[in-house]
Amino acid sequence: MNLLEGFRRYMTGHELATPDDRILLTVSGGVDSMVMLSLFVHSGYRVGVAHCNFQLRGSESEEDEALVQREAERWGVPFYNRRFDTMAEVERTGESVEMAARRLRYSWFDTLSREHGYTLVAVAHHADDSIETFFINLLRGTGLRGLTGIGTQVGRIIRPLMFASRRDILEYAVANRIPFREDSSNRSTKYLRNKIRLGLVPRIREINPKFTDLMRRNIDRLSDAQRFIDHGIERIRKQVVTERDGIQTIHVDRIDRAFPLGFVIYELLGSAYGFKGDAIDGLCHAIEQGNTGRRFYSRDWVAYVNRGEIQVMPIPPDDPCLTLVPEGALRCYCGNSVLFFEQRDIDTIENFGVPEHIAQVDAARLRYPLRVRRWQEGDFFIPYGMTGRKKVSDYLTDHKVSAAEKQRQFVLLSGDEIVWLVGRRIDDRYRLTAATEEVLRITREIV
Repeated sequence: MNLLEGFRRYMTGHELATPDDRILLTVSGGVDSMVMLSLFVHSGYRVGVAHCNFQLRGSESEEDEALVQREAERWGVPFYNRRFDTMAEVERTGESVEMAARRLRYSWFDTLSREHGYTLVAVAHHADDSIETFFINLLRGTGLRGLTGIGTQVGRIIRPLMFASRRDILEYAVANRIPFREDSSNRSTKYLRNKIRLGLVPRIREINPKFTDLMRRNIDRLSDAQRFIDHGIERIRKQVVTERDGIQTIHVDRIDRAFPLGFVIYELLGSAYGFKGDAIDGLCHAIEQGNTGRRFYSRDWVAYVNRGEIQVMPIPPDDPCLTLVPEGALRCYCGNSVLFFEQRDIDTIENFGVPEHIAQVDAARLRYPLRVRRWQEGDFFIPYGMTGRKKVSDYLTDHKVSAAEKQRQFVLLSGDEIVWLVGRRIDDRYRLTAATEEVLRITREIV
């Protein structure tokens, strides 16, 4: 493949940019983004380079930054650099490192674009990244939308290398002597994406050497199918959804019975309100059983069944946001977070000192179903390492939690006891001890 010609055709064919656009290139120093910089410059686009130093890999991070700066100066394009105290941000928010880094960089890209007049932001994702995303979503559980890989353009974000494979990009870099650096974390199999990239994909490619091209066509077809569904769902929405006094009602009896009911509800709730699979499954079950009253949550909306109809409204500030977690559940949603649950044998626990966005508790002490809700006045727990009870309100005040953060604070309960002040501290009664055999590991991720 002539990568440069392929790039120019892809940019033109997908109308990703015009000669009037100013494009901010996000360049890490890895082979993908360094090749992207070369392609844009050789194609005559007006660009600037943004590099994020997350200060996570010591001297490696410093060397990445130096390389990107040298290349930007060599090409004569503006260079912007930002150093983030990523681990401090993780400690502050309870997010995973990956989620915190993503939020920090995209917020900075938005700021740079406003301040310097960039109309587009280019990210160096390629076809193999999209295929890996397909498998990540498949393994975690997803609808059709999650199997459509990574989009070529979302708002101001463009991905101009989606036509190329990782191998195409590497060959271009070698042939054109483009300098790049290899991130050592890409070789670590503790990340799911790397397990797929280094383990699963090579084995499938042994079966079918044309796997990348095949999957690219599969994802294109799935994307076409999703666009077709989106168009049909919007037509259905106009027929079955009404709004009154801020409450949106899905009239289930108006949905054509020739359509798969659960799928239509999934698409109606997922696309407009951000509900996820577990919540939608619960709503569908409540409709089948004729249950009313139980509430289901997305990040910003609450839904419930009322006389066979699904009613959806923004979450009120004083809503307790109660979610039940049955034994064996893999995840649940609370506010702008997802809690992932994993049963582990004590012998498999490698690190007992975990960051605050992870809780490891003695599974034998739990009573199911667990409950997740916003904290309330009068709540108390025994913070890990202490012997006496402490009010949640006092704990949050002592730790200088802002009023806004207090409103977003959740607790995980077993019976009436707090197991975890989510993202902050477990209750000492549920700590791991010498007698612990089974561990429930809970990870909080911001969505």
